[in-house]
Amino acid sequence: MNLHEYQGKQILSSFGVRVQRGIVAQNPTEAVAAAKKLTEETGTGWHVIKAQIHAGGRGKGGGVKLAKNLQEVESLAGQIIGMDLITPQTPPEGKKVNQVLVAEDVYYPGDSEPEEYYMSVLLNRATGRNMIMYSTEGGMDIETVAEETPHLIFTEEIDPATGILPFQARKVAFNLGLSGAAFKEMVKFVTALYTAYAKSDSSLFEINPVLKTSDDKIMAVDAKVTLDDNALYRHKDYMEMRDEREENPTEVEAKKSGLNYVDLDGNVGCMVNGAGLAMATMDLIKQAGGEPANFLDVGGTADAKRVEEAFRLILKDENVEAILVNIFGGIVRCDRVAQGIVDAYKNMGDEIKVPIIVRLQGTNADIAKELIDSSGLNVESAVEFKEAADKVQKVLS
Repeated sequence: MNLHEYQGKQILSSFGVRVQRGIVAQNPTEAVAAAKKLTEETGTGWHVIKAQIHAGGRGKGGGVKLAKNLQEVESLAGQIIGMDLITPQTPPEGKKVNQVLVAEDVYYPGDSEPEEYYMSVLLNRATGRNMIMYSTEGGMDIETVAEETPHLIFTEEIDPATGILPFQARKVAFNLGLSGAAFKEMVKFVTALYTAYAKSDSSLFEINPVLKTSDDKIMAVDAKVTLDDNALYRHKDYMEMRDEREENPTEVEAKKSGLNYVDLDGNVGCMVNGAGLAMATMDLIKQAGGEPANFLDVGGTADAKRVEEAFRLILKDENVEAILVNIFGGIVRCDRVAQGIVDAYKNMGDEIKVPIIVRLQGTNADIAKELIDSSGLNVESAVEFKEAADKVQKVLS
């Protein structure tokens, strides 16, 4: 589950990580009130107006602006709220901005120049250990840094059995070139950041930039946080942070129906039971010259109601030119699935305007094939993987 910046900062702050303070606003009037309150609490004279969407690169798309007075706060908030913000991480049409974060200005003058760093905490799947990735090149796309100057990216692997050790936090601060008060601040920051990552059951914490202020404070100016959905049952308060406006509406609908659905960009809809078989089916579609339009696991029960819900989800995608149903009848009998497909098709009537290829293997597969073949519907049965691939290829050509 992805979070907004202000929500990520709330989690960080709860674990003792210093963050750039801010107040979320839904409209320009609230933005002005937030700016006034921030000035009272922090003394900041300028304010940063930051679009809150689930995507990075907001500054490049015009979603982060500096306001030097309250009039500019109101004007900039009005410009950003409601805009379709386009960044390298959004769909081509962009994402609508529903709220902004009014944040304090932390780039104030002082004894030294502010410096920006990059830092993230994530799982290194190759080693099974958590990893801190960091760089002196904060504020830039880490992909660009990795490509052009890979020697400026450092990693520190953490044994989950021990957690981050003091020497590791000091090593991070040393590699970033810090000394004195800033060094000590960074050690505290890194330790608290890792603790927040581990105890919140997150799959990603990305802070870009981590800022060393002119008076040697270390703080998170941004926060990109992804929580592990499988652990949300342990964090009821985090579940309330879900913003369905930022998610694919079809995926949200599927989740409410108990279906595992992921929207993709292809032209062949998939309905499968089991994640492994679903991945193999997507490979099958590509080999047949098509592109999978979705990942859809209907699970062990595939009765008429569930099949109909799955068909409706798939057909919401206007790019779908065919549907491939690939079911292994282990827990569920193939003839029951076939009857469910026939009943769902008849119930939906003219809503189904694309050909459907059904491959059923397992218990009562022969009965299932007979049910499909004798239905009189625009549904073709298949037994083998290659046969299903050939039929997909035929309907696409």
